[in-house]
Amino acid sequence: MGGGTSLSSHRAGFGVFWSKAISKSTAQSAFADSVNCNDNAITTSNAAHSPRNDKGYNPLPLGEGGTQCRVRVKKAAFTLAEVLITLAIIGIVAALTIPTLIQNYQERAWNTASQVFQRKLGEALRVMNVQGTLAGYTTTEAFVDELSKHIKITRICDNDDITTCFSDTVTWGDEEVDMSKVKKAKNFGQNDWDTNTVAVQFANGVNGVIAYNPDCRQNQFSNDVITVGETGIGTDCLAILYDVDGFKNPNTEGKDLKNLNVTSLAGSNCAIELSDGTCFTAPFYPTAVTKAECDQLVAEGYPIKECYHESDRWAGAVKACHDMGSSLPSDTELMKLAEELYKDASGASLTDNRNNDLAVSMGFISSPGSPFYLWSSEEYSKYYAYYRYFNSAHTYRNYSSRINSSNQAVCLCD
Repeated sequence: MGGGTSLSSHRAGFGVFWSKAISKSTAQSAFADSVNCNDNAITTSNAAHSPRNDKGYNPLPLGEGGTQCRVRVKKAAFTLAEVLITLAIIGIVAALTIPTLIQNYQERAWNTASQVFQRKLGEALRVMNVQGTLAGYTTTEAFVDELSKHIKITRICDNDDITTCFSDTVTWGDEEVDMSKVKKAKNFGQNDWDTNTVAVQFANGVNGVIAYNPDCRQNQFSNDVITVGETGIGTDCLAILYDVDGFKNPNTEGKDLKNLNVTSLAGSNCAIELSDGTCFTAPFYPTAVTKAECDQLVAEGYPIKECYHESDRWAGAVKACHDMGSSLPSDTELMKLAEELYKDASGASLTDNRNNDLAVSMGFISSPGSPFYLWSSEEYSKYYAYYRYFNSAHTYRNYSSRINSSNQAVCLCD
């Protein structure tokens, strides 16, 4: 029939198709049989599966509708050694950085506390200035009594009881200072203020030691008398050493320990205390000054009348004592020392035996029979100065050349 297809031709075509299908299936089966699906592979007959299924296997297609072996993919992981090394590195980095972070935090906290305290103290002083109660006191005690009306103070301790209100010791520069001996304004470096120190505890937890300036100025109409800025309080009325966290450590200058007008910090340098309370520093051999240096000391108001020698040790002793806010003792004051060292101290010249063990313990001599000589504050002339002679049996007053290198010196102290 025209345009038709005979049954025989259909059969022939189907035969060809069937033959091809069988050949393809046989080849595919043979290929599948050649694949070894071991313990790391999973067999499947789903040829239409995605290249990476949801269980993490990569299928290996063997043909459409044929058998597949899917190989298990091993996921990456750290070994125990790698984990331990990493933890060790983290520990080292933490050990290096955490102390610095803590220190930075503490310093910020100290500085913030200091700024807050300065503002409160500054405002109290400003109010006192406006009210006319800032100046006019002769003692630190009187000033602190008035100050307590304007800033809350919970406790006041006089200079014989400093460490009840303040730490026993503080670190100032490289020195450890015994605060029980910080009794005078001159222990703050304020040699011209003849006032005691007073320790206080403020209500906000700050502890302080205060010295008042009797020459304090005030002006009720001026804000320049008391200034409070980024650099702190500006005033000439007081010196104060304060600890922003009370008795807690480290009690160190520049950290928790702050100050206003404290130019130096030193406890009483009394090394020799007599039975009547008179105190002297430890004995020393003074450093000589030249005539030009001596003339400069005269010009600056040191207690020296005139100069001559190029190696003036007496003037050097005057300078040493004056620079620590003290003075050389007079012969009358040296006689008090003699009364301690000799059994009979009734006259200007003593004839009884010296207590050699006591003289050694005071540092004047190293062996019992040795004499020693101490400069006094009294100037005989530009060539000579007075001294007191201490022999093993007697003592007397004399004068010698100001260049004498055998004479020691002691300074008076409180």
